[in-house]
Amino acid sequence: MNAALLAVAKPEPQLPAYVASGNECTLFEHAWRNQLPVLLKGPTGCGKTRFVAHMAARLGLPLHTVACHDDLTAADLTGRYLLRGGDTVWTDGPLTRAVREGGICYLDEVVEARKDVTVVLHPLTDDRRILPLERTGEELAAPKSFMLVVSYNPGYQTLLKALKPSTRQRFVAVEFGFLPSEQEIAVVSAESGLPPERVRPLVGLAGRLRALRGHDLEEGVSTRLVVYCATLIAAGTPIADAVLAGMIEPLTDDADVKAALLDVARAMIG
Repeated sequence: MNAALLAVAKPEPQLPAYVASGNECTLFEHAWRNQLPVLLKGPTGCGKTRFVAHMAARLGLPLHTVACHDDLTAADLTGRYLLRGGDTVWTDGPLTRAVREGGICYLDEVVEARKDVTVVLHPLTDDRRILPLERTGEELAAPKSFMLVVSYNPGYQTLLKALKPSTRQRFVAVEFGFLPSEQEIAVVSAESGLPPERVRPLVGLAGRLRALRGHDLEEGVSTRLVVYCATLIAAGTPIADAVLAGMIEPLTDDADVKAALLDVARAMIG
């Protein structure tokens, strides 16, 4: 068989699984083609990170993901000088690598990062599309293929941890929510291997618990937790134990709230 036939026969790389709930894939692609930064907002475990991984693979772009936290600084993103073999060598951070390569830099839960991080992002989110590196004296111009994507969970916002309007208005924003029940059943079944008819009551319970958010719970059950629960059941764990470990215990440490959630679970799935 010649090389041309081998090339044709080579299978396409598989994209990270993602089920669209609207036109978010088309919107993301249009934003990338027009060099627009994107802000994703939505509850924990609703698929924001999976969506970015799916779109990066779909567009054939390298992806640099950063999980933001309280101690994340601008230098963690841009880079710093490090000692290597007795020499001081500049090492690019993930944001700088993404700019140089023309890939996607995804900052997950950007509001968790320190305030100096947003200052670094501003020149990349307007018509300049540059990344100044003060320590090296460089000013990197982002290529057309570079894209900045950030995400956060509005449910966790406080006065101390919120995106300023001057930052929010630099992004095209897409709001994420949980999938309609039939789509969520299909996703959970595919991810866990549990048949759809056995997943259905778990998704129903998740919907019921999500309705309690803001009352007894800070956050509702994520699709990720439903997948964990279904995976335990598919592996042979009794349903009651799987629901407790996969969908109740991760939500709260309060004994009274936990007991109330268990009552809801027993009423719905036995």
